[in-house]
Amino acid sequence: MPETILLAVGTRKGLWLGRSTDGGGAWDFTGPHHPMTGVYSVLIDKRGAAPRVLAGVTSEHFGPAVAASDDLGASWGEPRVAVVAFPKDADASVERVWQLQPGAAHEPDTVYAGIEPSALFRSDDGGRSFALVRGLWDHPHRPHWTPGFGGMAIHTVLPHPTVPGDMTVAMSTGGVYRTYDGGVTWQASNTGIRAYFLPDEYPEFGQCVHKIARHPARPDRLFLQNHHGVYRSDDGAATWRSIADGLPSDFGFPIAVHPHAPDTVFAFPLVADAMRFPPEGRCRVYRSDDAGATWEALSAGLPDDGFWTGVMRDALTVDDTPEANVYFGTRSGEVYVGRDGGAHWHRVAEHLPDVLCVRAATVG
Repeated sequence: MPETILLAVGTRKGLWLGRSTDGGGAWDFTGPHHPMTGVYSVLIDKRGAAPRVLAGVTSEHFGPAVAASDDLGASWGEPRVAVVAFPKDADASVERVWQLQPGAAHEPDTVYAGIEPSALFRSDDGGRSFALVRGLWDHPHRPHWTPGFGGMAIHTVLPHPTVPGDMTVAMSTGGVYRTYDGGVTWQASNTGIRAYFLPDEYPEFGQCVHKIARHPARPDRLFLQNHHGVYRSDDGAATWRSIADGLPSDFGFPIAVHPHAPDTVFAFPLVADAMRFPPEGRCRVYRSDDAGATWEALSAGLPDDGFWTGVMRDALTVDDTPEANVYFGTRSGEVYVGRDGGAHWHRVAEHLPDVLCVRAATVG
């Protein structure tokens, strides 16, 4: 019996959940869940006996919260008090939850939350409550982190899959930071990443990183989409080098890795920071099968002209099926699925609000 794929689409006005048996053909969508909230982050957590869906929702009236569903969206539990909240002595308030990320296999009940303003929270009860990671919040660099155009947030959290205490995070602006002791101490890891907008173009920190990704089978290799710049690290984020050659532009927001092929990576280039749409108005996902040495445009089934919208940092993802379907959502409310690693595309949703994040996984 084929497995069901759950596709979660977070937008500025709620969450939509789609189901399919193979990623092709018809999708059955429900929603909006949490209507009129901004859903910036979704986690489909498969580590327990049954999948758990967590959604970082932001209400203009009630503020940010993390909602949970243990029945794939049929019902939701929302806490009466904010589960992600600063302690009083931090003198700060949570504006939104940008990232929800499961812990590694050796921490099955752990969930991390990256939030705005730039801070990291940790839950040890599956996302029911969170505590501030003080080591990063108290870092001496924090007073010098500044907002990017979209805010000042930790948007990427990557626990090492096998080494306890090892974790990499990324923020805009501030750059990449890494801890080896479970968050007690942190060091900037931005060597080689250019910040053309600063007097020192290669500073210790201050880079506007948009997204980083890595494959669990090769955790010391990471891929990074910067505010102008696409990079790879082969030494666990200690140093970075450009892999932008072969792309039509080095500006963009998302980057994602293939679930079964550590050298395969996907990007969605835009013209530039001042022209945030695809080159020539042509919708293209770019794939590299050799860790960024060369790139190929994937376009079969995608709009060939008149595509003047963009894809946000968490709005491109790859599922865990053997075929590895690729998904992306646009700022104009369309969602596309690329079968067979992005070789063939078709649109599965349209006329949604501005898509902020997309996640997909088999759920049994």
